[in-house]
Amino acid sequence: QVQLVESGGGLVQAGGSLRLSCAASGRTFSRYAMGWFRQAPGKERELVARITIGGSTYYADSVKGRFTISRDNAENTAYLQMNRVKPEDTAVYYCAARLAGSGASYDYWGQGTQVTVSS
Repeated sequence: QVQLVESGGGLVQAGGSLRLSCAASGRTFSRYAMGWFRQAPGKERELVARITIGGSTYYADSVKGRFTISRDNAENTAYLQMNRVKPEDTAVYYCAARLAGSGASYDYWGQGTQVTVSS
């Protein structure tokens, strides 16, 4: 079992930066691949970025070059650094975890943190 708690959301002006954190419980964080998702009002949840246990990353085209996902296994925390944010980045951001090798679906989710980008 893994419990995830996001933090770092808030209101930011377009062009600004924000860093989201995802703190995980337990002592096996290093065995979990992590992902950041977001859901805007009236839209489906979408994958923003993900990172494997080995540190390989993937980004959605809409955030590539602006967002950076990382992890600190010693701190049991995953991060999403958001730079040059745009109004269309406004959404509730969720972190998720899946045990490496268990399949493609994410089994554990945080409660979400709101990010609002003003124009």
